Amino acid sequence: MPAPIFRRADFRAALQALLPTGRVWSREADTAQAKVLDGLAGVYERQSTDATSLLAEAFPATTSALLTEWEDSLGLPDECTGPAETLDARRLRVVQKLTSTGGQNRPYFLGLAKGLGFPDAFIEEFLPFTAISPCAAPLTQDWQSVWRLTTNTDAGVLDFTVNSSCSDPIKAWGSAVLECIIRRAAPAHTSVLFAYVDSWDWMIVGTDEDWGLITDPAADAEDWGVLS
Repeated sequence: MPAPIFRRADFRAALQALLPTGRVWSREADTAQAKVLDGLAGVYERQSTDATSLLAEAFPATTSALLTEWEDSLGLPDECTGPAETLDARRLRVVQKLTSTGGQNRPYFLGLAKGLGFPDAFIEEFLPFTAISPCAAPLTQDWQSVWRLTTNTDAGVLDFTVNSSCSDPIKAWGSAVLECIIRRAAPAHTSVLFAYVDSWDWMIVGTDEDWGLITDPAADAEDWGVLS
């Protein structure tokens, strides 16, 4: 149920209703007495508006005037995200900081990545070679505390264009925010690697057939040969 909203006229009418009856206590709008009551009604209107606003300010998802205090209490903006550009973005970060419970399992870190715009991320762990490992498995004794988060580069890819500088790379990718937040949340005894996969790169995400004969609609298969 929304809080009731009282206007200046409502308070003025309420004050006039409290006056005694009689010729001296006129209700006419042009009297000095009515003007005094109108001034008091304006004060009560502002107080009522502030009290109603406090209901919204008490919650970080709807706060405005107290948003800075929420951020100061939570240490925002932090070294990973930097300052947010919009009011809604600032509120969202406050809510995320308050509701974050932490974690050290795979779903937690994947949830962090998804919240940052990387829903297709996945995690790989490097297990040490043991007696039951396949013969072809790598010897990863020194990698037992290393894990890798891999995601596609669809988010935040910078391609070389006609407006790019000569020193700019043909393509750049990566997310400093993602890497900072994941590293900050990672268990202290582990090391995190990050890999960015181009989602359209057939050499990475293609089928087995993609590694065989390459053909071009404008050329014969023999012109391209076979990858070996």
